[in-house]
Amino acid sequence: MKNYFKSKGFITVLASVISIVVGLLIGFILLIVFNPAYAVGGLGSIVSKGFSSSDKFAKVLYQAAPLIMTGLSVGFAFKTGLFNIGATGQYTVGAFMALVFGIQFQMPWWVCLLAAMIGGAIWGFIPGICKALFNVNEVITSIMFNWLGLFMVNLLLNNMPVMLADHWGASNKDRTAALASANPSAIIPKLGLNELFHSNYMNISIFIAIIIAVVIYIILEKRTFGYELKACGFNKDASIYAGINAKRNIVLSMVISGALAGIGGGIYYLSGTAQYTIVKSLLTMGFNGIPVALLGASSPIGIIFAALFISYIQVGGEALQPEYAKEIIDIIIAVIIYLSAFSLLVKNILGKFIKTDTSNVNAEDKAPTPPEPAPVKTTEAAPTEEKGGNE
Repeated sequence: MKNYFKSKGFITVLASVISIVVGLLIGFILLIVFNPAYAVGGLGSIVSKGFSSSDKFAKVLYQAAPLIMTGLSVGFAFKTGLFNIGATGQYTVGAFMALVFGIQFQMPWWVCLLAAMIGGAIWGFIPGICKALFNVNEVITSIMFNWLGLFMVNLLLNNMPVMLADHWGASNKDRTAALASANPSAIIPKLGLNELFHSNYMNISIFIAIIIAVVIYIILEKRTFGYELKACGFNKDASIYAGINAKRNIVLSMVISGALAGIGGGIYYLSGTAQYTIVKSLLTMGFNGIPVALLGASSPIGIIFAALFISYIQVGGEALQPEYAKEIIDIIIAVIIYLSAFSLLVKNILGKFIKTDTSNVNAEDKAPTPPEPAPVKTTEAAPTEEKGGNE
């Protein structure tokens, strides 16, 4: 038991919990500042509202599914030594591809989801190839491609009248058509979960996201390919010396990260309850993947729980109206989310006070010490007498 409390896993979980508690405390202080009379009730709503009804819990799961995917996108890149801040652009392009295949081409939901994955992968490939071949920092290129993706999608949608809601009889000209009227087969199946939870938010997307997270965990932790990707992230030069193709792995890492974010966009907009709105601001779902990845310590399994937590407090925050203005709620939720992302800093601080136990470290992390070679017994040859040539 003592060894458990000194393990790296326990310290990681403890750091995340401490960060969450600190975020909630600061959120509570903000509630007191804005409306002291309802501060205690407001904090109670944030903490408990997600479990107050089956409909609220269904909404938690509905919002958590794309969060898991964008968190996996950022976390996968972190594991391989890259910072994929372009997840929101990849998410946007993935959503666009899913909707185009669903509305324009009338494809079923699984084809639309594959199209979203390919769209996100392409949008991640370009920063990856720039990093691998030209050593251009992926942060710069991925930020640029966030805006390129947004404006490209808006431009294309404005010139595709079939994609817009007014083409299908609705009054909105700045939104995509509702899948229920445009192509019901493009909606992700509910398999009776909507009746079980009494909510239209519920479908199988949360299970798709969890399965993908488990697959990513197996790739990173149990396969040679994942080991090579992580090796490049730890030390690129040493990986090249060991014979690993670092350039290929950089590109593949960004492609996989982009594909994961693209699936997130597809999952959200193929739910049948959301319509893409043509706006000039970046979608926040991709950026929320960053604190999800940090809170989950970039572990695919940890990211599942981090995404569920962040979705949970978002649903709880919505219950604060009308006692608090919507903008105040957004500020409070943002404070809680982004302070929760300080778990990595807290983990480093805890590591200084708690000496981690290294007795149960994996073979990958701790190579066995080779035995010392036995001393070799050497017998000295007796000196031979050289005979001269001519005596």
